[in-house]
Parts: sequence; C-alpha cells; structure tokens
Amino acid sequence: MVIVALDTNALMVPVELEIRIFEELELLLPSPEFVIPEPVLQELSSLKHGKGVASRAARVGLDLAKMRCKIIKTENAAADESFLELSYTSQIDYVVTNDLSLRDRLLGAGIPVVGVRGQNTLHIMEP
Repeated sequence: MVIVALDTNALMVPVELEIRIFEELELLLPSPEFVIPEPVLQELSSLKHGKGVASRAARVGLDLAKMRCKIIKTENAAADESFLELSYTSQIDYVVTNDLSLRDRLLGAGIPVVGVRGQNTLHIMEP
C-alpha cells in the first residue's frame, strides 16, 4: 500500500479536465490509500462559493475528498507547507498536484509527484 496525498487542484481535476482522478490513480499506483492535509479541505471550502467552473470543481472536489480521503491534521495552515510537513515526517509516499512550484519543492525533498501530462494523462515524476 502507498499513501497518496492530493492537492486542491488534483481534487478539482474531475470537473476541470474530466479525469476520474481516483480511478486513474488506482491504475497507476499499487493499492493507494488517499489522504489530504486539513488545509486542502479548507481551501476547497473557500473556493466552493461563487459561480463558474472553479466553484463547481471545488464543490465536487470537496465531496470526493470527504468520501475517498482520510483527512490529516498538520501544524502548517498553508496547504503547500502541509505537504512538505507530511513528507518530512514520512507520512506520505506520493503527492498529486499540478502546482509547478509545489512539485519542484516536493521533488527536491525526495517525494515523487503525480501530475497531469497533456489534457488527460497522469504520470509519475521521480525525484
């Protein structure tokens, strides 16, 4: 089993890019267990208000997170920092994100990152 943490933008992918993120990750990784740091839940909650694709994607992402992910409390209030905290304490094996800055920081810390390649393909980037 591998522990896979999902960033806010990864949870919004089902609406924004029409990728069935959990099903694709289950094909890509061996027996994944999905987690999110609590700040991601807070980001989705704040993004869900309003109109348009982004708010709809946040609502769907929030529902998916509550159904499919274990929520992990972290000391850091910022989502990006919480992923680094979890990686430093060896609580996660992979992070799913399309945030280039976060991706580079995670790869630099030795954590593999799963991201979207093109419009509909997930791929693993190794440190």
